Amino acid sequence: MPQKTTHKQRRAKNGHAKARAKANPTSAVDQDPANRPGVPMETAPKPLAGARAPIALQHAEVPVFKHAGRKQMPPVFGTAQPPKGLSGLLRKAAYAKPDHKPGHWMLLMLADRVDVWEHRLRKSLPWAAPSAAVLVAGGLMWRGRRA
Repeated sequence: MPQKTTHKQRRAKNGHAKARAKANPTSAVDQDPANRPGVPMETAPKPLAGARAPIALQHAEVPVFKHAGRKQMPPVFGTAQPPKGLSGLLRKAAYAKPDHKPGHWMLLMLADRVDVWEHRLRKSLPWAAPSAAVLVAGGLMWRGRRA
């Protein structure tokens, strides 16, 4: 059966926390900032010595929505699929709401679904419209013969 160790035995074996902190002063938080590993994260980022000029901001000819919390757009963003139709109106309404509200994300998901249906409708119009015309004409001819 394993032998139980007492609190004093564990303390002597592992060393007391205060004694360890005194023995190892490099683990203290109040060190010289030059020696602290977190200091680079606490300062503003600077470009590297060999870096090129800053990226020029992209300008869009189509409407691009941005979150209300952002002061400016990122340097590069997508404009390949501009918002259009009912899905575009839904996206515009979604971006008028703050990001932390569920309605913002629900409207964006609804806009995605509506966009799919708009695409399907646009894709089916070339054959659906003539087919509907043929069906209507055939129905009228059938009624004419029946009367």
